[in-house]
Amino acid sequence: MSRGWLRRVLAGATALGVAGCDLAPAYQPPRFVLPASWQGNGPFRVAAPADLASRGAWWAVFGDPTLDRLERQASTDNPTLQAAAERYTQARDLAAEARAGLFPTASLAGGLSDNRQSEHRLFRNGTGGENVQASNDITASASWVPDFWRAISNRTRAQKRLAQASSADLDAARLSLQAELATDYMALRGLDTEDAVLRQTLAFYAQAVKITTMREAAKIASGLDVARARSQLASTEATETDVLANRAVLQHAIAVLVGVPATGFALAAEPNPRIVTPRVPAGLPSELLQRRPDIAAAEREMAAANAEIGVTRAAFYPSLTLSAVGGFEDTGFNLGDLANSLWTVGATAMLPLFEGGLRRAELQQSWSQYAQTRDAYRATVLAAFQQVEDGLALTSRLQVEEQQGRDAVQEALQAQNESLTLYRGGLDNYLNAVVAQVTALTALIVQIGIETRLLQASVGLVTALGGGWGAPNLPTEDQTLPFNPLTLATSRSPRPTGAPDAPGLGPEPAADPLTQPGVAF
Repeated sequence: MSRGWLRRVLAGATALGVAGCDLAPAYQPPRFVLPASWQGNGPFRVAAPADLASRGAWWAVFGDPTLDRLERQASTDNPTLQAAAERYTQARDLAAEARAGLFPTASLAGGLSDNRQSEHRLFRNGTGGENVQASNDITASASWVPDFWRAISNRTRAQKRLAQASSADLDAARLSLQAELATDYMALRGLDTEDAVLRQTLAFYAQAVKITTMREAAKIASGLDVARARSQLASTEATETDVLANRAVLQHAIAVLVGVPATGFALAAEPNPRIVTPRVPAGLPSELLQRRPDIAAAEREMAAANAEIGVTRAAFYPSLTLSAVGGFEDTGFNLGDLANSLWTVGATAMLPLFEGGLRRAELQQSWSQYAQTRDAYRATVLAAFQQVEDGLALTSRLQVEEQQGRDAVQEALQAQNESLTLYRGGLDNYLNAVVAQVTALTALIVQIGIETRLLQASVGLVTALGGGWGAPNLPTEDQTLPFNPLTLATSRSPRPTGAPDAPGLGPEPAADPLTQPGVAF
């Protein structure tokens, strides 16, 4: 076999590998019918799915510095989030593993051996040949599988897209964590306000006990009034104890979210927290498809399943492997002598003929998996629109309810003050005063609950809208690859959107010598 013929074979195989047939179906981003409006707000346009706007510190719209500190701490120290970041790192490495099949493999081997045969070995003919022999060799080998049918390319493309989906999943996990923390924080501050109201009410009830006791001593009131006043005071004290217990549980939950032990973690009470209720623009349905990380992940998984169809289709066609081995072998150490050289060049082709329906089953499975991801994407989009509609409905109704609650509180407090004044003057019985007091306290507690629910609904709406506004920032397919095997340079993918610059959230291992330039594996 002449070297010229070998060069022509390799050149032809390379050309075929570059210009091979791509058997994956042409992928088109999904287009579904979008709702005409958000509760009748404006016209809309259709947009192709793309991930999420840069969300940043979306919780800053609530204007609470303590919440800002907790959110930033949770984004760096929460172990569940760090585990999600490691899953993204692993997805990038899987994409690099798949891409490795596009390149030839080369290896170098050397061996030294000293061998002795038995004097009484089988078939010894008594010629007196040497029983001790040495064998020293050094060989280099290379092999390459040309990607004629783009099976390796499609497998690589699928893993890249899955890495993109993993990046979006990481963003979704971060957003979910931030939303859960904000929701718990709003509930905790609501309990702080409720506790402050109960303390004021307890002071008022203690005054009522004193008044009824004095009137009983003056023989102008019965002991029944005193009993009612004391019972009301005791039941309100029990209510405050329950509020404090619920606050402690919420405080422990927040500690876990920010990644610290519950023991020793404490948030100072704020009787009058100044949390701003934001006005959140809903925007366009097409923009929602570009903001939501879960929608982006579902779309990327569908794109990956589309590429896998090309892999299973390629299995029906023949595959070719080119290999070459060369080196030197000698009984001594004269390995540089051309007479001791050896080489082998070959090609192996394989065409499946009959495998009991294996290939067809795999192809049908890949089509079914694609259909499954398509349906999952559609379900994700529908759920996203439902969550936004829920958030819009809740915030708008709760704003009206909040104003109604304020009016009810004002009337109830006025009735409470007037009833106690009438009782002091002996113009009314204490039962009416008790009813007015209970009504006032109930109205206050209900009002606090409405305000807390409104803040939590605002958190839910911001979360349903993707947590922020800005340009899409999903890593491209090539940016998911962790390094370039030809230049030995480490490639750092853009940190997933909203990720803090902190250790543990997907950085490249800087101290590992295997990742440093100059070491190739």
